[in-house]
Amino acid sequence: MSLFQHATFYTTVNHMQDLPVLDGGVEIAFAGRSNAGKSSVINTLSNRGRLAFVSKTPGRTQHINFFQLGGNRFLVDLPGYGYAKVPREIREHWEHLLSSYLQTRDPLHGMVLIMDVRHPLTPLDRRMLDWFAPTGKAVHVILTKSDKLARQQARKVLKEVESFLQESYQQCTTQLFSSLAREGIEEATSVLGGWLKSKQLDEPLDPAVSWNPIASPNKKNPRLKGSKAEGNLP
Repeated sequence: MSLFQHATFYTTVNHMQDLPVLDGGVEIAFAGRSNAGKSSVINTLSNRGRLAFVSKTPGRTQHINFFQLGGNRFLVDLPGYGYAKVPREIREHWEHLLSSYLQTRDPLHGMVLIMDVRHPLTPLDRRMLDWFAPTGKAVHVILTKSDKLARQQARKVLKEVESFLQESYQQCTTQLFSSLAREGIEEATSVLGGWLKSKQLDEPLDPAVSWNPIASPNKKNPRLKGSKAEGNLP
């Protein structure tokens, strides 16, 4: 059973002061450039078609979205960055929010950084790494859409990214991933499961053992409503 299979929408926030207060909780944040496939990765890992909203329009995600995994563990879906067709003030707001969250959020155990295998390590991807590196927390880079390249070429890109990360960001690991070919699911689940299990929390990890969603059953995920386009990092 996937560690993320019972993920349930918890809350959405647009300002640091609205972040939920988690007593002893742990969060794993998913970040990535718009159209890199972040929502598809989340949906594939959770084996849910529309847990995270997938859109053909870049910059659709509006807020920081929290999904409860069971007990006091959370998957946090950050807005995609790199989409320029939004007002400057909105881009600046999201830049401040994301950098503040990544640098100061105490329950955050690690970041999953999503990159398109065909366009890895963009300047904005490196900025995200630079923001997060001072925390000393773990980073797992998922190179998506590996099915778009020949296997030999995908492995070549993987080795190049690994070499760069080992030299500049030693706390990083990386892997290939394809939602379409369902490649890399077990590896990602193993890495992130290790992160969750490293925290000695009171409640068991397996939702089947103890499942007590905090979120109200009346809460709905606004990402499924086709809401307005959001701001992202410039």
